[in-house]
Amino acid sequence: MDPEGLARLLPPATLAALADSWLREDCPGLNYVALVSGTAPSQAVLWAKSPGVLAGRPFFDAIFAQVNCQVSWFLPEGSKLVPVAKVAEVRGPAHCLLLGERVALNTLARCSGVASMAAAAVETARGTGWAGHVAGTRKTTPGFRLVEKYGLLVGGAAAHRYDLGGLVMVKDNHVLAAGGVKKAVRAARRAADFALKVEVECSSLQEAVEAAEAGADLVLLDNFRPEVRPGRLSGEGPGRGLSRLPGSCPAGAAPHGRRAEGPVPQCECGGQRGRHAGQPPAVLWAPHRCHLSGDADAGGPGPRFLPQAVC
Repeated sequence: MDPEGLARLLPPATLAALADSWLREDCPGLNYVALVSGTAPSQAVLWAKSPGVLAGRPFFDAIFAQVNCQVSWFLPEGSKLVPVAKVAEVRGPAHCLLLGERVALNTLARCSGVASMAAAAVETARGTGWAGHVAGTRKTTPGFRLVEKYGLLVGGAAAHRYDLGGLVMVKDNHVLAAGGVKKAVRAARRAADFALKVEVECSSLQEAVEAAEAGADLVLLDNFRPEVRPGRLSGEGPGRGLSRLPGSCPAGAAPHGRRAEGPVPQCECGGQRGRHAGQPPAVLWAPHRCHLSGDADAGGPGPRFLPQAVC
């Protein structure tokens, strides 16, 4: 997907509303320092001082548009940044430029950080010969999900579901509340009707087979040990369930010694992912949950990027 074309995914009204809310958060009342900076026409330059992937231009533009400033870009969205690089210039009244500066920089840095880590995870996975997907979670910063999901896309990862309405995902607590995997999947299947897929988080091979038998479209093998390969399900599932699972997530396919996870590229019949007649569900394997960053576990990265890489 062309990173430059991804901006079309962002509705202008949504961009403007987000930019307005961020600026209001930073300056909800009197801006005393505006009396210091004055109103003289001014210019600021944006420099990249660290390597990474440039992401978040639409948000940066929207913020400065709210304060009557104009942005000129020298690098396209998705560019690999090699420091020190001149990225953009911003022009406008001094007090307006300084009003938007910190909010715009925070947004661009956060989005670029997510894109950079996503790109690194995808590159590592591809380097092992693995053809699955690195996808995002809903474990995003409250109020900042659109930015972080967009950053995933710029980095070459998949956004997975954007919110609860994008996919019926049955997690362990749903299974407990429903009284078992089959009951939970059947209820989810009824709720999803024909328009949505059903994904089920399973903590054992037995649960995975039960989920497939009940009609799950996607099976998430959660927190499996590296030696437990999805291929072990071969022959254990029902006729149209998990009869063969071509491929699995390779070792070292994610940062920090964890595994990336993704749908098996093809189903048994050789078709693309999706639940057709006689077709098994796709499988997502999460031996240790692939972190893009943020969780406070030992050896994990800092909190400045998206909490987890997958599902």
